[in-house]
Amino acid sequence: MSLMEHGLVRPVTAVAWTSNTGTCPKDFTLISITEDGAAANFTRSFAIKSGYYLCYSKELTSGMVVSDIQLISDKEAIPHGYSYIAEHLEAKASVWKKKRACVLVVPMGSVDTAVLDIKVTARSKMMLQHYTCLGDIHGYVLWCRKGPFSSPMPKAKPRSVSLDIRGLSLEQPSAPLQPSLPTPPMASNKVSQRRHSLKKQENLDKPADGSLHGITALDGVPFSLSPKFDGQANGTALQLNSQLHNIRIKSLQDIENEYNYTFATETAAKTTRPSMAAGGAQTAQ
Repeated sequence: MSLMEHGLVRPVTAVAWTSNTGTCPKDFTLISITEDGAAANFTRSFAIKSGYYLCYSKELTSGMVVSDIQLISDKEAIPHGYSYIAEHLEAKASVWKKKRACVLVVPMGSVDTAVLDIKVTARSKMMLQHYTCLGDIHGYVLWCRKGPFSSPMPKAKPRSVSLDIRGLSLEQPSAPLQPSLPTPPMASNKVSQRRHSLKKQENLDKPADGSLHGITALDGVPFSLSPKFDGQANGTALQLNSQLHNIRIKSLQDIENEYNYTFATETAAKTTRPSMAAGGAQTAQ
């Protein structure tokens, strides 16, 4: 099977009229010969030698594809979404507009099938397999083939050959030699030596992350276990073990029973409010 039957071809992206190879746009293919061997020069009549040719492009940089082609007469209205093909002609040349070709151009990602190829035959009974006849125009028959198309492959960015060769070189440029600086003499002053030792000690005390959160007040303080708790040093390991075994763990109820206190002695005595004397309640008559 051919590449076109597998859909591995680029679609047609533009169709145009052109006078000759000199006026044919770049990246366009000019159809100069029909499939049955005749010249594909569209002329107004046989008496006129100059004419125009049909050309098409498959350049995918625009991101658009031709999904359909139609031939209409000059009295018909152009279908919705279609547009007449462009004309790249000489100054005094013109296209005979008794019949016109119009195309439907759509974004590449919006369709799965598009026009893959265009062919021209002389007006005869010749048939092209797998092609659709669009009709006769200016003494010729126009054919097109539709089908699935392949997505454009990304193009590699051109690189400089000199840079590639330079990158493959095993020789590395040597760095210029720097003159060695003389070592400064050590200060004989005791104050400077003391300052140097303090600065060195300060750098050693700093944590690995350079923060001050790792420094505590116990840093630098010597720590050792008291001799009375060292059972191996004074031979009191057995005594400590016996004391530990004699410790009785009290429950919550035992603690409440042992330390229960009612606070009865701290209760304040109940006081009564003094009543007013009966004589004081009398009022003068």
